[in-house]
Amino acid sequence: MLINFFKEIKSDEKITNDEIIKIILEKRKITDLKNFLNPPHPLKISLFDFDKNYKKEFETVIKILKEIKNKNEKVVVYTDYDADGITGGAILWETLYLLGFNVMPYVPDRIKEGYGLSIKGIDNVISQFNPSLIITVDHGITKIKETEYAQKKDIKIIITDHHLKAEKTPKAEAIFHISSLSGSGVAYFFAKEIFKNFKSKNSNFQLLENNFQNDYMSLASIGTIADLVPLTGASRSLVKYGLEVFPKIKRFGIIHILKEARIEGKKITPYEIGFMIAPRINASGRLKSALDALRLLCTKKEERAKNIALSLGKINRERQDLVEKSVDEARLKISNFKSQISKIIILVSDNWHEGIIGLIASKITEEFYRPTIVMTKTDGHYKGSGRSIKDFHITNFLRNLKDFLVDVGGHEQASGFTIEEKMLKKFIEIAQKKANEEINEKILEKKITADLKIPISKINLDLAKKIESIAPFGIGNPQPVFYSEAVIFDAKIFGKKNEHLKIWVTDENLSSNLKFQISNCLELIAFNQSPLFSSLSRNQKIKIVYTIEIDRWGDKEKIRGRTIKIIK
Repeated sequence: MLINFFKEIKSDEKITNDEIIKIILEKRKITDLKNFLNPPHPLKISLFDFDKNYKKEFETVIKILKEIKNKNEKVVVYTDYDADGITGGAILWETLYLLGFNVMPYVPDRIKEGYGLSIKGIDNVISQFNPSLIITVDHGITKIKETEYAQKKDIKIIITDHHLKAEKTPKAEAIFHISSLSGSGVAYFFAKEIFKNFKSKNSNFQLLENNFQNDYMSLASIGTIADLVPLTGASRSLVKYGLEVFPKIKRFGIIHILKEARIEGKKITPYEIGFMIAPRINASGRLKSALDALRLLCTKKEERAKNIALSLGKINRERQDLVEKSVDEARLKISNFKSQISKIIILVSDNWHEGIIGLIASKITEEFYRPTIVMTKTDGHYKGSGRSIKDFHITNFLRNLKDFLVDVGGHEQASGFTIEEKMLKKFIEIAQKKANEEINEKILEKKITADLKIPISKINLDLAKKIESIAPFGIGNPQPVFYSEAVIFDAKIFGKKNEHLKIWVTDENLSSNLKFQISNCLELIAFNQSPLFSSLSRNQKIKIVYTIEIDRWGDKEKIRGRTIKIIK
């Protein structure tokens, strides 16, 4: 396995922790340190800061909304079923509701209607609500035919989205497309602008002002992290300040999802959102109705919030079991390939649940380090989900095969599509041929990239504290990764099932010192790596890739690392 690093620091090199941080930020191409450490507050960022032309678009929005409000006509906030769409939908629906609009949320059924605007979904909206206006959240930018269909039914369409544009865009009444934000981020700034225009005549002014300062920022931070949006610019602002206000949130849905996940009272970081909060919100849309997740975030009844949060926790555990079983089946399919694994892995099943095919693709991509497409059968069609590796744009790849597809959309690393059954065999043949021609062997080599190669002796508590100052970490600003060549001083296994490994390491030139103690070592935790224990020994040389953090217990602080890779 290849280990890349941006810069090497030698053991005899005199360097301060501030200089180390500067090198790390230089790698991220961050030059304005002051603005990075103290980004503008989301309340000070306007929708029009993203595009001055939005002022004219927004004048159209206000004109439409005033007319609808005067006539008491219905508005539908038509949102996506993932965590980004649900949080964004909650922000926009609740803003309009508290401003006195006759507004209803609508979340399409993943299996029956599919992603985004659909003819079936629009028909369902008409039969249930008969609205004069549909506002999309986290989708719509590629839906030309569906937008025209709604307009022919006398429904105006306003699109808010962040996904990759196609060659043509819909002729909606107004479009707010901001690729640097998440869907919930676009919804936050769009809703905030609506609030500014209607707040003077509204009794919920104080409540909404508080929501935009607190609740809605926390919701947008969930959506932004969940959708793996780069944490730069306005997205960094939303996440930084959104995470900070979590302790102030009184919203029953947030309180009970934290309780159910057993992280109530804990500091909320991108980790808690990405691995505990967002999966619970996503689970309902994957296996049941995503409307329950929206209800959880908006309900004013605590008992209802508690019950929905418990239900989502149960569904999430079911989802985890289902993914594990399906990934095992996917591995078996790969092991049965007659030839070596292609440069792109394409897997088809008639039985995989449509709501988890993206998760299957992610797991296989991670394990085999190949772009992966997973498809499952649904009502005469196949639904597909693609995940990719660095340097291969999966959505552009699929769009170049659009003649085989009913529809396709997504990002550089993730894509979704629909294909007719009769096109399946030819699609697989052409896709594999095209991938083998386009994908360079070099990008298929699994690499670990570290910020710095550094001696263990340069790692200390003060450096860990300075690293904390450049959080939050995520896409675009990953947690700093270090690579060290070290020797093992001690090791042990721990955990309820002795499944984890803990090692203490030091620099090679220090390990031979007879007076050297374990307190002088760097402690590293390797989760689920206990099988390595039997192959480790004192004074053994190893290469380690790791991150560092501060272990706080009461008023005590100590530095420790989390291993990404141990190479013997």
